[in-house]
Amino acid sequence: MNTKPTLLLLSFLLACGTAKTPEPDPNAGNPTTPTNPASGGTVSLGNGQPGVVGLSGISAWDNLSATEKGRVKGWNSLFIHASVGGDLEDGSLNNGVKFEFYDGDKLNDGPNGADWNSINNGINISNGEPDKKMAAFKREALQQKDKLQIAIFKFGYADITDANVEQVKTAYKQLIDDLRAGGIKRFVHITPPLIYIVTKDDGNAAKMKVGQWMRDTFKAQDVVFDLQEIESDNGACKLGSVWTICAAYRSTASCPSKGQGVDAPEGQGHLCEKEATRMSKAFLYSIYQAGR
Repeated sequence: MNTKPTLLLLSFLLACGTAKTPEPDPNAGNPTTPTNPASGGTVSLGNGQPGVVGLSGISAWDNLSATEKGRVKGWNSLFIHASVGGDLEDGSLNNGVKFEFYDGDKLNDGPNGADWNSINNGINISNGEPDKKMAAFKREALQQKDKLQIAIFKFGYADITDANVEQVKTAYKQLIDDLRAGGIKRFVHITPPLIYIVTKDDGNAAKMKVGQWMRDTFKAQDVVFDLQEIESDNGACKLGSVWTICAAYRSTASCPSKGQGVDAPEGQGHLCEKEATRMSKAFLYSIYQAGR
């Protein structure tokens, strides 16, 4: 009798009985898995990873692979800002990520950047006019909502004072609510930049209040780039109890801002180019967290 068919059948049954059950996908449900891609951009979005990105974001960006860093270049983001934002753009470029100029008309593929005047038909919006900035950002973001994937708003260091803290908080929350209702779901919030203070506070305490409110309000759903933590070395640089941008990080004759020149002895907060390059790593990591 030919026993080969029987032996083959027994071998097959034994193999089936001893085979391991397939393990679940370790990326299932992980924010880095692009399970729900959005339209626009050249790289699929993941679920995002909300939270606060501060000093640790610098090394976190350094530790990403070139492939992961490159994802930021494929997501359509819009970053509108004043001068310190320009420093962050310059620093990002030094780290290999270019923000294409946004002219208020067409959103480019990938990161987009502009100052306030460029998107406002040449009508000047000055630092110290936060309401006008928020209105302009809302208009532009909603105009580009079909393609825009990550919205990034930054106040200037002169926008927030002791007199308008509550007004700014209310208006900014309404701005974000309106953008969410309009279909924009991903945001990078930026704690307001600090100025250099030596003899007296000139608005930094007010900016710290707004920064803390941003962290408390948005960290569970969005990414908050904590520029204040980085500029002040987590409060190591301060006047009394009020944080200040560290002297070594600000724009000076020995290390000027690439685009903003040298700051006055007190009362400004532009970034030394070397430090802008370092700090912008955490900025880029914030965008990465929003899209991953």
